[in-house]
Amino acid sequence: MAVACLITASLTLLPLSRHDGTPAGTDPAGGTTAAVPVRAEECTDPEASLPPSTADGPGIAKIKERGKLIAGVDQNSYRWGYRNPYSGELEGFDIDLVRALAEDILGDPNAVIFRAIPTNQRIAALERERVDVVVRTMTINCKRLEQVSFSTAYFETGQQILAPKDSPITGYDDSLKGKRVCSGEGTTAYEALERKSYGAIFKDEFDGTERDADRLTVPNQLDCLVRLQLGEVDAVLTDNALGAGQAAQDPAVALKGAGPFTTEYYGVAAKKGADDLVARVNKVLVDYRAGGKDSAWMVSYRKWLAAGLPGITAPPTPKYRGG
Repeated sequence: MAVACLITASLTLLPLSRHDGTPAGTDPAGGTTAAVPVRAEECTDPEASLPPSTADGPGIAKIKERGKLIAGVDQNSYRWGYRNPYSGELEGFDIDLVRALAEDILGDPNAVIFRAIPTNQRIAALERERVDVVVRTMTINCKRLEQVSFSTAYFETGQQILAPKDSPITGYDDSLKGKRVCSGEGTTAYEALERKSYGAIFKDEFDGTERDADRLTVPNQLDCLVRLQLGEVDAVLTDNALGAGQAAQDPAVALKGAGPFTTEYYGVAAKKGADDLVARVNKVLVDYRAGGKDSAWMVSYRKWLAAGLPGITAPPTPKYRGG
């Protein structure tokens, strides 16, 4: 496990704080920037997005004028978005999708500025217009739709417990009683623990304040794996898609239980109201899914994810509003 911990550390060296030099969670003027929810229509089908379109609008025009797509990504999620320690390049399933977006909008898959953002700063990065899109294993749900807009779903996942292979923990069940469980701040995993924890310890003392120790709830989801490797927590609750990548990094840990206990979908997030950009992303996703087993989606899945998440035969079927 010590070797795996070193590998993990090698992928977390680049700073993940704000790029303007101010701490995450503050604005350049020095004040805090709490997100102000926007009241949305009643949300009954969060995965339903705008119909695909190639029409230009202000969001697309801004990207074309700049000549670069700015994408918020992870650089620490093995097989999804991570910095290859040998080449120094960002790679993974999410990175492939970002390059497909850049190729469609700008005609060049390399016309991308990647900005690594922590898990708990994904929405803030869009609201402050630090990025055009977030492609970072971000689950679509009604709560987030009050603050950002989402594309159609590009991957299906669900919550599952990650723990040492020799742990008595058997899954998301009573075996968690009294155990220390880590989750990322602002994640659906943390929300699941709030709903039902099975007696697990999952909140830090002074959680959510400046005195928060960030031991059980962490700004960056991969920090949970480091905590697990150091013995500071007993288990991690995360998407099984991310958990499979972390188990591949560290052969001493494994996903526990028969499978995920929730069904969730990842989407490409954009600033609230960026309808032209969302519709264009949905058009790209139509093309990305097309071609059956030879589609760009399946090629990327086989390259990055099939080893840890076998048996997937197709991407999620898109849903559109009014359809």
